[in-house]
Amino acid sequence: MNRQHTAINKLFGISKPIVQGGMVWVSGGKLAAAVSEAGCLGLVGAGSMQPELLKLHLEKARTLTAKPIGVNIPLLYSKVQEQIEVALAAGIRIFFTSAGSPKTWTGYLKDRGATVVHVTSSPELARKCEAAGCDAVVAEGFEAGGHNGRDEITTMVLIPQVVDAVKIPVIAAGGVGDGRGIAAALALGASGVQIGSRFAATVESSAHSNFKQAIVDATPGATMLAMKELVPVRLLKNKFYDQVHALELQCADKEKLTALLGKGRAKLGMLDGDLDEGELEIGQVSGLIKDIPTVAALVSRLESEYRAAVSVLPRSLTGE
Repeated sequence: MNRQHTAINKLFGISKPIVQGGMVWVSGGKLAAAVSEAGCLGLVGAGSMQPELLKLHLEKARTLTAKPIGVNIPLLYSKVQEQIEVALAAGIRIFFTSAGSPKTWTGYLKDRGATVVHVTSSPELARKCEAAGCDAVVAEGFEAGGHNGRDEITTMVLIPQVVDAVKIPVIAAGGVGDGRGIAAALALGASGVQIGSRFAATVESSAHSNFKQAIVDATPGATMLAMKELVPVRLLKNKFYDQVHALELQCADKEKLTALLGKGRAKLGMLDGDLDEGELEIGQVSGLIKDIPTVAALVSRLESEYRAAVSVLPRSLTGE
């Protein structure tokens, strides 16, 4: 996995085609810097940050690494423009956008010399991203944690369809948590992978230790997609999830779900560590996660696992 291997390495100036997901309450400057130092692309997750806090995290990241870092900015929040201006002023020129139209900010960012990647959940949206001028797309399957696409297309089905639909590089996301997943994504035609949940359970992650341990303890069926009437989100099952599920079984309207959700649920669970009342956003791949390593140790392991996975493919395919 060196920089000559994929278009993603060249696009971002990284040595390994791995992007760390910009997760709310988890992806601070410390995590992003550690990921970039390991040869991948670290992203500061702006979705849970006021502009002032984003500025502090970007400044912190710059004290920890001189390598490329980027920001992930969900477009559904009210202070998007302020976040963008803060990131540009901090020298950020790699932007991952999500949860909105790629037309809204891509041109503005490109005019200011930025590389723009938008998160998609369908081939149709990927085409719109390409038409809007995006440099690449993240094709995120139904397995992913956090906010999800409504079509429920799984990663293995989604990636080749998106690769066939666009000419720009495709980054595979959703369910990638080890080197085998990276090998599979590249075999499906992706130029790289975006990994979220696996990086959430690392030493440098901003997540509360309770949340990290809950990820490690998760069983294969421990997550479910919820709140499709609002914005679909994949959650670890807990007391809060049970309350949401009960309302959904009653065919509750958006107002009742919104009232239950309230404000600060994700912070309560992921940053403050309340495993009962908090919203615990994580992917299905949590069932594979069994430890909380440093980022450097994890990336080294991912590379070893990738090489091991690739090494057996010729024998498997040819019967030799």
